[in-house]
Amino acid sequence: MRVIIVDDEDLARALVREFLARHADIEIVAECANGFDAVKAITELEPDLVFLDIQMPKLSGFDVVELAGSKARYIFVTAFDQYALKAFEIHAVDYLLKPFSQQRFDRALAHARTGIGKGAVDAVVQEAALRNKPLERVLIRDGARVHIIVSAQIDYVEAQDDYVRISACGKHYLKNQRLSELESQLDAATFVRVHRSWMLNLGAIDRIEQGRDSHTAILKDATRIPVSRSGYQKVRALLG
Repeated sequence: MRVIIVDDEDLARALVREFLARHADIEIVAECANGFDAVKAITELEPDLVFLDIQMPKLSGFDVVELAGSKARYIFVTAFDQYALKAFEIHAVDYLLKPFSQQRFDRALAHARTGIGKGAVDAVVQEAALRNKPLERVLIRDGARVHIIVSAQIDYVEAQDDYVRISACGKHYLKNQRLSELESQLDAATFVRVHRSWMLNLGAIDRIEQGRDSHTAILKDATRIPVSRSGYQKVRALLG
């Protein structure tokens, strides 16, 4: 079983390494001290199992799962019990609450052995739905790089097949996600679906021009976005 250990604390990684040493069939293929390195390692090394801390600088453990995907299985290792429900909602194998014993650790590892080989878990973090509040930032993986976009800075989003093209602060980013999914995660009081393929930040709109049979939103940066009849009604209702 190929394993990656992710924790920003050296002692925490050392403890997991020590507990794993009692299992001859375990190969530790990487150790990571932050979420960015973890995403890269999980993507490139494709481990069977990841021991993953939750509270880390810049990227949390849940951010790592969202960016790295669900081919690996995850055992969350944390000092905080309030994330347990969310961990199991994204199909975590187990949830180890620090401090834990070798016996408890071995039990979690046994759970992982049962699951590995049955196929990848078909789940990606649905952060907004799980938190029951709008997404405050959007994570976008671009090769080995990770872009963190503050939601309020997004001007508009365009659907492109299975991707969305996100425009923020004059830059454009492609994210492998459906527009309807991202729409459900963002603040409905700020972002409005104005067209089958377009979603706008109301704060980015300068004006809306009416044509013969349609409307066009003119953004503050002069970008022109098509607005359907129903989209226009939504904008009017939100802007009062």
